[in-house]
Amino acid sequence: RPMSLCRHPGQGMRRAKPTKGARKRARKVRRPARRPRNPAPSARAIEAALAAFAHEVRTPLTGILALGELLAASDLPDRERGWAAAVRGAAEHLAQLTTLVVGGAKASTRAPALRREPIRPRGLADALVASLEARAGTKGLATDIHVADALPDLVVGDPVLLRAAVENLIDNAVKFTERGRIGFRVAAQPAGRNRVRLVFTVTDSGIGLEPAEMRRLFRPFAQANERIAGRFGGAGLGLVFVKRVAQAMHGTIAVESEPGRGSTFRLAVTVARAADPDRATPSAAAAETRTGRPGGLRILCAEDNPYGRVILNTILTELGHRVDFASSGTAAVEALARGGYDLVLMDVTLPDVDGIEATRRIRALEGAAARIPIIGISGRGAPGDEAIARAAGMDAYLTKPVSPSGLAAVIATAMAR
Repeated sequence: RPMSLCRHPGQGMRRAKPTKGARKRARKVRRPARRPRNPAPSARAIEAALAAFAHEVRTPLTGILALGELLAASDLPDRERGWAAAVRGAAEHLAQLTTLVVGGAKASTRAPALRREPIRPRGLADALVASLEARAGTKGLATDIHVADALPDLVVGDPVLLRAAVENLIDNAVKFTERGRIGFRVAAQPAGRNRVRLVFTVTDSGIGLEPAEMRRLFRPFAQANERIAGRFGGAGLGLVFVKRVAQAMHGTIAVESEPGRGSTFRLAVTVARAADPDRATPSAAAAETRTGRPGGLRILCAEDNPYGRVILNTILTELGHRVDFASSGTAAVEALARGGYDLVLMDVTLPDVDGIEATRRIRALEGAAARIPIIGISGRGAPGDEAIARAAGMDAYLTKPVSPSGLAAVIATAMAR
Protein backbone atom coordinates (compact mmCIF):
# COMPACT_ATOMS: atom_id res chain seq x y z
CA ARG A 1 0.00 0.00 0.00
CA PRO A 2 1.38 3.44 -0.90
CA MET A 3 2.66 5.48 2.03
CA SER A 4 0.05 7.89 3.31
CA LEU A 5 0.95 11.56 3.18
CA CYS A 6 -1.52 12.41 5.90
CA ARG A 7 -0.26 13.47 9.26
CA HIS A 8 -1.32 11.53 12.34
CA PRO A 9 -0.53 12.22 15.97
CA GLY A 10 2.98 11.09 16.75
CA GLN A 11 3.71 10.52 13.09
CA GLY A 12 5.48 12.88 10.67
CA MET A 13 6.65 12.89 7.13
CA ARG A 14 9.81 11.03 6.42
CA ARG A 15 12.68 13.36 5.69
CA ALA A 16 15.96 12.75 4.00
CA LYS A 17 18.84 12.07 6.38
CA PRO A 18 21.01 15.24 6.69
CA THR A 19 24.47 15.06 5.19
CA LYS A 20 27.65 15.09 7.29
CA GLY A 21 28.48 18.64 6.13
CA ALA A 22 25.03 19.89 7.13
CA ARG A 23 25.44 18.41 10.60
CA LYS A 24 28.78 20.22 11.03
CA ARG A 25 27.25 23.52 9.93
CA ALA A 26 24.40 23.07 12.37
CA ARG A 27 26.77 22.39 15.22
CA LYS A 28 28.73 25.55 14.37
CA VAL A 29 25.57 27.64 14.49
CA ARG A 30 24.07 26.12 17.63
CA ARG A 31 27.15 25.97 19.83
CA PRO A 32 27.93 29.26 21.60
CA ALA A 33 31.53 30.40 21.56
CA ARG A 34 33.42 29.15 24.56
CA ARG A 35 34.90 31.75 26.84
CA PRO A 36 37.96 31.08 28.93
CA ARG A 37 37.10 30.51 32.58
CA ASN A 38 39.95 32.76 33.77
CA PRO A 39 40.67 35.27 31.01
CA ALA A 40 44.13 36.82 31.18
CA PRO A 41 44.11 40.53 32.08
CA SER A 42 44.68 42.85 29.17
CA ALA A 43 47.80 44.97 28.87
CA ARG A 44 45.65 48.05 29.51
CA ALA A 45 44.30 46.55 32.76
CA ILE A 46 47.79 45.64 33.95
CA GLU A 47 49.05 49.13 33.16
CA ALA A 48 46.12 50.73 34.99
CA ALA A 49 46.71 48.57 38.07
CA LEU A 50 50.41 49.41 38.14
CA ALA A 51 49.67 53.11 37.66
CA ALA A 52 47.29 52.99 40.63
CA PHE A 53 49.97 51.23 42.67
CA ALA A 54 52.53 53.89 41.77
CA HIS A 55 50.07 56.65 42.71
CA GLU A 56 49.53 55.16 46.18
CA VAL A 57 53.25 54.61 46.79
CA ARG A 58 54.39 58.04 45.64
CA THR A 59 52.38 59.96 48.24
CA PRO A 60 54.32 58.62 51.26
CA LEU A 61 57.54 58.67 49.22
CA THR A 62 57.08 62.40 48.71
CA GLY A 63 57.07 62.81 52.47
CA ILE A 64 60.13 60.64 53.02
CA LEU A 65 62.07 62.49 50.33
CA ALA A 66 61.04 65.90 51.57
CA LEU A 67 61.84 65.23 55.20
CA GLY A 68 65.12 63.60 54.24
CA GLU A 69 66.13 66.66 52.21
CA LEU A 70 65.14 69.04 55.02
CA LEU A 71 67.07 66.99 57.59
CA ALA A 72 70.16 66.78 55.38
CA ALA A 73 70.14 70.58 55.02
CA SER A 74 69.62 71.26 58.72
CA ASP A 75 72.18 71.83 61.45
CA LEU A 76 73.01 68.19 62.24
CA PRO A 77 76.23 66.43 63.19
CA ASP A 78 77.96 64.71 60.29
CA ARG A 79 76.84 61.23 61.30
CA GLU A 80 73.14 62.15 61.53
CA ARG A 81 73.34 64.13 58.30
CA GLY A 82 74.72 61.03 56.63
CA TRP A 83 71.79 59.01 57.92
CA ALA A 84 69.35 61.58 56.54
CA ALA A 85 71.09 61.44 53.16
CA ALA A 86 70.87 57.64 53.20
CA VAL A 87 67.12 57.78 53.92
CA ARG A 88 66.65 60.21 51.07
CA GLY A 89 68.71 58.05 48.70
CA ALA A 90 66.65 54.96 49.54
CA ALA A 91 63.41 56.87 48.94
CA GLU A 92 64.70 58.12 45.59
CA HIS A 93 65.49 54.54 44.59
CA LEU A 94 61.96 53.42 45.51
CA ALA A 95 60.48 56.32 43.56
CA GLN A 96 62.51 55.35 40.49
CA LEU A 97 61.45 51.73 40.89
CA THR A 98 57.74 52.62 40.78
CA THR A 99 58.36 54.58 37.59
CA LEU A 100 60.31 51.71 36.06
CA VAL A 101 57.62 49.14 36.89
CA VAL A 102 54.91 51.21 35.24
CA GLY A 103 57.20 52.01 32.33
CA GLY A 104 58.11 48.35 31.88
CA ALA A 105 54.45 47.38 31.53
CA LYS A 106 53.95 49.76 28.62
CA ALA A 107 57.47 49.68 27.17
CA SER A 108 56.32 48.08 23.94
CA THR A 109 53.31 50.34 23.37
CA ARG A 110 54.28 53.95 23.87
CA ALA A 111 57.14 56.31 24.52
CA PRO A 112 57.51 58.35 27.73
CA ALA A 113 56.05 61.84 27.72
CA LEU A 114 58.90 64.32 27.55
CA ARG A 115 59.02 67.69 29.25
CA ARG A 116 60.75 70.69 27.75
CA GLU A 117 62.76 72.29 30.53
CA PRO A 118 66.17 73.97 30.75
CA ILE A 119 69.16 71.67 31.31
CA ARG A 120 72.65 72.83 32.15
CA PRO A 121 74.80 69.95 30.83
CA ARG A 122 77.77 70.82 33.01
CA GLY A 123 75.63 70.97 36.14
CA LEU A 124 74.03 67.66 35.18
CA ALA A 125 77.47 66.13 34.63
CA ASP A 126 78.69 67.38 38.01
CA ALA A 127 75.67 65.83 39.76
CA LEU A 128 76.21 62.51 37.98
CA VAL A 129 79.92 62.51 38.84
CA ALA A 130 79.11 63.11 42.51
CA SER A 131 76.60 60.26 42.45
CA LEU A 132 79.08 57.90 40.78
CA GLU A 133 81.92 58.72 43.18
CA ALA A 134 79.68 58.19 46.20
CA ARG A 135 78.45 54.80 44.96
CA ALA A 136 81.85 53.63 43.81
CA GLY A 137 83.43 54.73 47.08
CA THR A 138 81.20 52.41 49.09
CA LYS A 139 82.69 49.41 47.21
CA GLY A 140 86.26 50.67 47.08
CA LEU A 141 86.17 51.14 43.29
CA ALA A 142 88.31 53.73 41.52
CA THR A 143 86.76 56.20 39.07
CA ASP A 144 87.99 57.62 35.78
CA ILE A 145 86.11 60.84 34.95
CA HIS A 146 86.27 63.02 31.85
CA VAL A 147 83.79 65.82 31.15
CA ALA A 148 84.40 67.66 27.89
CA ASP A 149 85.14 71.38 28.05
CA ALA A 150 82.99 72.11 25.01
CA LEU A 151 79.60 71.37 26.59
CA PRO A 152 76.83 73.89 25.74
CA ASP A 153 75.81 76.26 28.51
CA LEU A 154 72.10 75.51 28.28
CA VAL A 155 69.87 73.12 26.34
CA VAL A 156 66.19 72.21 26.44
CA GLY A 157 64.98 68.69 27.19
CA ASP A 158 63.71 66.47 29.98
CA PRO A 159 66.27 66.70 32.82
CA VAL A 160 64.46 64.21 35.07
CA LEU A 161 64.27 61.37 32.54
CA LEU A 162 67.76 62.03 31.21
CA ARG A 163 69.36 61.97 34.64
CA ALA A 164 67.39 58.87 35.63
CA ALA A 165 68.60 57.05 32.50
CA VAL A 166 72.27 57.86 33.12
CA GLU A 167 71.92 57.10 36.84
CA ASN A 168 70.65 53.67 35.87
CA LEU A 169 73.76 52.98 33.78
CA ILE A 170 75.96 54.15 36.66
CA ASP A 171 74.04 51.99 39.14
CA ASN A 172 74.47 48.89 36.94
CA ALA A 173 78.19 49.56 36.47
CA VAL A 174 78.77 49.75 40.22
CA LYS A 175 76.48 46.80 41.00
CA PHE A 176 78.17 44.40 38.55
CA THR A 177 81.75 45.41 39.42
CA GLU A 178 83.51 43.86 42.42
CA ARG A 179 86.99 45.32 41.83
CA GLY A 180 88.69 47.72 39.44
CA ARG A 181 87.30 51.01 38.22
CA ILE A 182 84.28 52.76 36.72
CA GLY A 183 84.77 55.16 33.82
CA PHE A 184 82.45 58.05 33.02
CA ARG A 185 82.60 60.32 29.96
CA VAL A 186 80.39 63.21 28.88
CA ALA A 187 80.79 64.80 25.45
CA ALA A 188 78.79 66.94 23.03
CA GLN A 189 78.51 66.70 19.25
CA PRO A 190 76.80 69.08 16.81
CA ALA A 191 73.52 67.69 15.48
CA GLY A 192 72.49 70.47 13.06
CA ARG A 193 69.53 72.86 13.11
CA ASN A 194 70.48 74.40 16.43
CA ARG A 195 70.57 70.99 18.10
CA VAL A 196 73.29 69.15 19.98
CA ARG A 197 73.93 65.51 20.76
CA LEU A 198 74.93 64.72 24.35
CA VAL A 199 76.86 61.46 24.73
CA PHE A 200 77.22 59.71 28.10
CA THR A 201 79.61 56.74 28.29
CA VAL A 202 79.81 54.45 31.33
CA THR A 203 82.54 51.80 31.44
CA ASP A 204 83.14 49.13 34.09
CA SER A 205 85.56 46.31 34.77
CA GLY A 206 82.86 43.96 36.00
CA ILE A 207 81.46 40.57 35.04
CA GLY A 208 80.80 41.36 31.38
CA LEU A 209 78.22 39.73 29.11
CA GLU A 210 77.98 36.99 26.51
CA PRO A 211 76.53 37.93 23.07
CA ALA A 212 73.35 35.97 23.83
CA GLU A 213 72.97 37.83 27.12
CA MET A 214 73.32 41.21 25.44
CA ARG A 215 70.41 40.36 23.13
CA ARG A 216 68.13 40.00 26.18
CA LEU A 217 69.20 43.20 27.91
CA PHE A 218 66.48 45.48 26.56
CA ARG A 219 63.49 43.18 27.01
CA PRO A 220 60.95 44.12 29.70
CA PHE A 221 61.16 42.09 32.93
CA ALA A 222 64.15 40.10 31.63
CA GLN A 223 67.62 39.69 33.09
CA ALA A 224 70.75 38.66 31.21
CA ASN A 225 70.45 35.20 32.77
CA GLU A 226 69.04 33.50 35.88
CA ARG A 227 72.45 33.28 37.54
CA ILE A 228 72.94 37.05 37.33
CA ALA A 229 69.36 37.71 38.48
CA GLY A 230 69.79 35.45 41.49
CA ARG A 231 73.12 36.93 42.47
CA PHE A 232 72.51 40.64 41.91
CA GLY A 233 68.72 40.97 41.96
CA GLY A 234 66.76 43.59 40.04
CA ALA A 235 63.46 43.71 38.17
CA GLY A 236 64.87 43.63 34.65
CA LEU A 237 63.40 47.04 33.86
CA GLY A 238 66.26 49.52 34.09
CA LEU A 239 67.74 49.13 30.63
CA VAL A 240 64.26 49.00 29.09
CA PHE A 241 63.68 52.42 30.62
CA VAL A 242 67.03 53.71 29.32
CA LYS A 243 66.24 52.51 25.80
CA ARG A 244 62.83 54.17 25.84
CA VAL A 245 64.34 57.47 27.00
CA ALA A 246 66.97 57.25 24.26
CA GLN A 247 64.34 56.64 21.57
CA ALA A 248 62.05 59.39 22.87
CA MET A 249 64.96 61.88 22.82
CA HIS A 250 65.98 60.89 19.26
CA GLY A 251 69.06 59.04 20.45
CA THR A 252 70.54 55.58 20.87
CA ILE A 253 71.82 53.19 23.51
CA ALA A 254 74.69 50.87 22.59
CA VAL A 255 76.63 48.24 24.55
CA GLU A 256 79.99 46.57 24.12
CA SER A 257 80.99 43.80 26.49
CA GLU A 258 83.37 40.92 27.05
CA PRO A 259 82.79 38.21 29.67
CA GLY A 260 85.03 38.70 32.66
CA ARG A 261 86.47 41.99 31.38
CA GLY A 262 83.60 44.46 31.75
CA SER A 263 81.12 46.45 29.69
CA THR A 264 80.72 49.84 28.07
CA PHE A 265 77.31 51.49 27.69
CA ARG A 266 76.95 54.58 25.51
CA LEU A 267 73.78 56.70 25.72
CA ALA A 268 73.34 59.48 23.16
CA VAL A 269 70.40 61.91 23.13
CA THR A 270 69.56 64.89 20.94
CA VAL A 271 68.46 68.14 22.60
CA ALA A 272 67.81 71.69 21.45
CA ARG A 273 70.09 74.59 22.30
CA ALA A 274 68.41 77.16 24.55
CA ALA A 275 67.76 80.51 22.88
CA ASP A 276 67.94 82.71 25.96
CA PRO A 277 69.88 81.33 28.94
CA ASP A 278 69.12 84.36 31.12
CA ARG A 279 65.36 83.90 30.89
CA ALA A 280 65.47 80.13 31.30
CA THR A 281 66.38 80.19 34.99
CA PRO A 282 64.29 82.74 36.89
CA SER A 283 65.53 83.57 40.35
CA ALA A 284 63.70 82.83 43.56
CA ALA A 285 63.46 86.60 44.12
CA ALA A 286 60.92 86.79 41.30
CA ALA A 287 58.17 85.87 43.78
CA GLU A 288 58.96 88.93 45.86
CA THR A 289 58.66 91.17 42.80
CA ARG A 290 55.23 89.84 41.93
CA THR A 291 53.75 89.85 45.43
CA GLY A 292 55.38 92.94 46.89
CA ARG A 293 56.12 90.93 50.02
CA PRO A 294 59.56 89.53 50.81
CA GLY A 295 59.55 85.83 51.46
CA GLY A 296 56.21 84.27 52.20
CA LEU A 297 53.45 83.78 49.72
CA ARG A 298 49.98 82.87 50.83
CA ILE A 299 49.38 79.50 49.20
CA LEU A 300 46.22 77.43 48.93
CA CYS A 301 46.83 73.67 48.74
CA ALA A 302 44.04 71.48 47.39
CA GLU A 303 44.96 68.15 49.05
CA ASP A 304 42.63 65.57 50.59
CA ASN A 305 45.28 63.15 51.91
CA PRO A 306 46.07 63.92 55.58
CA TYR A 307 49.62 62.64 55.22
CA GLY A 308 50.12 64.76 52.11
CA ARG A 309 48.89 67.82 54.00
CA VAL A 310 51.44 67.35 56.76
CA ILE A 311 54.27 67.03 54.25
CA LEU A 312 53.23 70.03 52.13
CA ASN A 313 52.73 72.15 55.22
CA THR A 314 56.23 71.20 56.45
CA ILE A 315 57.89 71.96 53.12
CA LEU A 316 56.10 75.24 52.44
CA THR A 317 56.54 76.50 55.99
CA GLU A 318 60.28 75.77 55.79
CA LEU A 319 60.33 77.74 52.52
CA GLY A 320 58.78 80.69 54.37
CA HIS A 321 55.23 80.55 53.00
CA ARG A 322 51.83 80.57 54.70
CA VAL A 323 49.53 77.67 53.84
CA ASP A 324 45.79 76.97 53.86
CA PHE A 325 44.25 73.67 52.78
CA ALA A 326 41.14 72.68 50.85
CA SER A 327 40.03 69.05 50.94
CA SER A 328 38.18 69.01 47.61
CA GLY A 329 38.12 70.71 44.25
CA THR A 330 34.87 72.49 45.05
CA ALA A 331 36.27 73.84 48.31
CA ALA A 332 39.36 75.11 46.49
CA VAL A 333 37.28 77.04 43.94
CA GLU A 334 35.15 78.58 46.71
CA ALA A 335 38.23 79.62 48.71
CA LEU A 336 39.83 81.29 45.69
CA ALA A 337 36.61 83.12 44.83
CA ARG A 338 36.91 84.82 48.23
CA GLY A 339 40.42 85.99 47.31
CA GLY A 340 43.58 86.58 49.31
CA TYR A 341 45.91 83.96 47.79
CA ASP A 342 49.04 84.30 45.67
CA LEU A 343 49.36 80.75 44.33
CA VAL A 344 47.58 77.37 44.26
CA LEU A 345 49.01 73.87 44.61
CA MET A 346 46.37 71.62 43.05
CA ASP A 347 46.40 67.86 43.58
CA VAL A 348 45.04 66.31 40.39
CA THR A 349 43.24 63.47 42.21
CA LEU A 350 40.55 64.96 44.48
CA PRO A 351 37.08 63.88 45.65
CA ASP A 352 33.91 65.27 44.00
CA VAL A 353 35.67 67.57 41.50
CA ASP A 354 39.18 66.60 40.40
CA GLY A 355 42.06 69.05 40.05
CA ILE A 356 41.62 69.41 36.28
CA GLU A 357 37.97 70.44 36.50
CA ALA A 358 38.67 72.65 39.54
CA THR A 359 41.33 74.48 37.49
CA ARG A 360 38.85 75.08 34.67
CA ARG A 361 36.37 76.55 37.15
CA ILE A 362 39.04 78.79 38.66
CA ARG A 363 39.95 80.12 35.22
CA ALA A 364 36.27 80.91 34.67
CA LEU A 365 36.09 83.12 37.79
CA GLU A 366 35.99 86.89 37.54
CA GLY A 367 38.78 89.23 38.49
CA ALA A 368 42.27 88.46 39.79
CA ALA A 369 41.32 84.99 41.06
CA ALA A 370 41.07 83.74 37.48
CA ARG A 371 44.71 84.66 36.81
CA ILE A 372 46.30 83.11 39.91
CA PRO A 373 49.24 80.76 39.21
CA ILE A 374 48.22 77.10 39.57
CA ILE A 375 50.75 74.28 39.99
CA GLY A 376 49.38 70.78 39.50
CA ILE A 377 50.71 67.86 41.55
CA SER A 378 49.99 64.30 40.52
CA GLY A 379 50.98 60.80 41.56
CA ARG A 380 50.41 59.57 38.03
CA GLY A 381 52.70 60.39 35.15
CA ALA A 382 50.95 58.87 32.14
CA PRO A 383 51.77 60.34 28.71
CA GLY A 384 49.48 63.27 27.95
CA ASP A 385 48.57 64.04 31.59
CA GLU A 386 50.64 67.21 31.68
CA ALA A 387 49.21 68.40 28.36
CA ILE A 388 45.66 67.93 29.70
CA ALA A 389 46.54 69.83 32.87
CA ARG A 390 48.07 72.74 30.99
CA ALA A 391 45.13 72.85 28.59
CA ALA A 392 42.84 73.22 31.62
CA GLY A 393 44.87 76.25 32.74
CA MET A 394 47.65 74.98 35.00
CA ASP A 395 50.91 76.93 34.83
CA ALA A 396 53.14 74.04 35.88
CA TYR A 397 52.84 70.32 36.56
CA LEU A 398 54.80 68.19 39.03
CA THR A 399 54.85 64.42 39.42
CA LYS A 400 55.27 62.93 42.87
CA PRO A 401 57.56 62.54 44.71
CA VAL A 402 58.21 66.28 44.94
CA SER A 403 61.38 67.57 46.62
CA PRO A 404 61.51 70.88 48.55
CA SER A 405 64.14 72.32 46.21
CA GLY A 406 62.19 71.25 43.13
CA LEU A 407 58.96 72.72 44.47
CA ALA A 408 60.72 75.99 45.39
CA ALA A 409 62.11 76.30 41.85
CA VAL A 410 58.71 75.69 40.24
CA ILE A 411 57.00 78.19 42.55
CA ALA A 412 59.59 80.84 41.63
CA THR A 413 59.12 80.11 37.91
CA ALA A 414 55.31 80.28 38.15
CA MET A 415 55.39 83.57 40.04
CA ALA A 416 57.88 85.07 37.59
CA ARG A 417 55.49 84.39 34.74
